[in-house]
Amino acid sequence: MGPQTELVDTPHGVRLEQLVTGAGDPVTVFAHGLAGDIAGTRPLGSAVTGRRVFFHQRGHGRSAAPPGPWTFADLADDLAAVADRSGATRAVGVSMGAASVCRLLARRPDRFARVVLFLPAPLDGTRPAAAQDRLARLRAALESGELRAALEPEVPRDLRDTAAGLAYLRQREQQLRRDGLAPQLDTLWQAPAVPDEAALRAFGGRALVLGCAGDEVHPAAVAERVAARLGAELHVYDQPDVLWTRRRDLRERISTFLNAH
Repeated sequence: MGPQTELVDTPHGVRLEQLVTGAGDPVTVFAHGLAGDIAGTRPLGSAVTGRRVFFHQRGHGRSAAPPGPWTFADLADDLAAVADRSGATRAVGVSMGAASVCRLLARRPDRFARVVLFLPAPLDGTRPAAAQDRLARLRAALESGELRAALEPEVPRDLRDTAAGLAYLRQREQQLRRDGLAPQLDTLWQAPAVPDEAALRAFGGRALVLGCAGDEVHPAAVAERVAARLGAELHVYDQPDVLWTRRRDLRERISTFLNAH
């Protein structure tokens, strides 16, 4: 039997589900994106040394969904609680999770020595139309029960009927049917994720930002803007869907960056 998730208490009273893999130091915390889960972030850390702490953000998995509205300050509180509890010195954030990492760094610029932001969400409170449409599509599919068609855009067309593609769609469908989508998630973008992006210039660690050209939900221009704010290394893939088409390269970039001394 593999590692099991556990529920942990935070100082601010929100119970969060986490999974710890690996052993020793350093410790890296992983924050997934909107409607994502622990399973979706685990491949990003497969070659990262030390302990890896994956957690479900509020409203996902078995993590609590306190009354809204929610802000990115709330997500930063959750992230800080998990990171402080585990002694994490590194962080990996995906989309919404990347924005929560940035909100925490704006508040505590010395909190992490190294961070990786994959497909970061905008920090200024705006959302691409494709991102809004994705959430609306998933909500409608949950209500109608027709989830498979709504999830298929997450898999490249030529891979949807492969064993890997079908397994992914099955896992995602089961996850969303089990966990649903907390209505409070819609309130997150009522205010900027980072009210003063200039505060990110105080970050004294090292950052790697990874974007993809042609990703309508996560425009490459957002990755470029976030990288500039952090003084980060930036790599933009020349096509979207790199979790499917460039997974080995993606994992190597993340692990090489985080494992370096």
